[in-house]
Amino acid sequence: MNGYWFKYSLLGWCREMETKWASVKGQIRESADETALKQWEESLLSLKSKAESYSDEEELYVQARDLYDKLADYLNRAGLEDDRQQPQSLQPVPIGGHKLPPLPYAYNALEPVIDKEIMRLHHSKHHQSYVDGLNKAEKEMQRARQTGDFSLIKHWEREAAFHGSGHYLHTIFWSIMTPNGGGTPKGQLGKAINDTFGNFESFKKHFTEAAKNVEAVGWAILVWSPRSHRLEILQAEKHQNLTQWDVVPLLVLDVWEHAYYLQYKNERAKYIENWWNIVNWKEVEQRFNKARTLAWQPF
Repeated sequence: MNGYWFKYSLLGWCREMETKWASVKGQIRESADETALKQWEESLLSLKSKAESYSDEEELYVQARDLYDKLADYLNRAGLEDDRQQPQSLQPVPIGGHKLPPLPYAYNALEPVIDKEIMRLHHSKHHQSYVDGLNKAEKEMQRARQTGDFSLIKHWEREAAFHGSGHYLHTIFWSIMTPNGGGTPKGQLGKAINDTFGNFESFKKHFTEAAKNVEAVGWAILVWSPRSHRLEILQAEKHQNLTQWDVVPLLVLDVWEHAYYLQYKNERAKYIENWWNIVNWKEVEQRFNKARTLAWQPF
């Protein structure tokens, strides 16, 4: 990852935790050990200092993730909603201003399922290329609007669809994986999977086969349909082909060869089988709980 962007992202993450802490520390202190809370505050200050000097990237990610998870535990024990992932204020991304999101874990954190080198290349090279492509397409379309010359609009719209879909899908992909993940979904998501697919094993088999059989380069995607009021499994080729509009992606699996070939060679099925062990069902459930608030008139 670019050193400047790593530092910028990590410092932003620290500021979000500081802001959240300032708003809830009085309530948290009623249900947590004062010494442990003091240690957490000191660790956050230490992390900010290290980020300023940009030391070892992976070590800082591990430290940041540990602080992040401890804050979540304090919030849960205090009976407070865990909204850490929601910025205090959401500002629109400027045209051509998309950035590569930081991973919520170190590059080696998903081993042995996905090795460090694949994660490094996939995130810092492939995902970055989609960010760059989307930014260029947006700027070129803005230039067309300013000049009135739309002679290349067909090309730039295609570029925006391809690179934009790649950027957004990968951003979801990183978040729905976690070390020591796997298992089965709980809560309303688990119930919705049972209601739609019969049971979890039936869903897993369907999703696995969709991932194994998507042609060319593509994805398997679990979505919520606000129109149908239920879950569905889709495939996507080249990020955007075969898409259904009016749906919200919840769980996505990248089966482009760059996602697994260095480690699994041509054994896509083995990669998919192992991938189930790092699914972050808590994140998927959070996405589902927000998505299911969207409900259009069914047709």
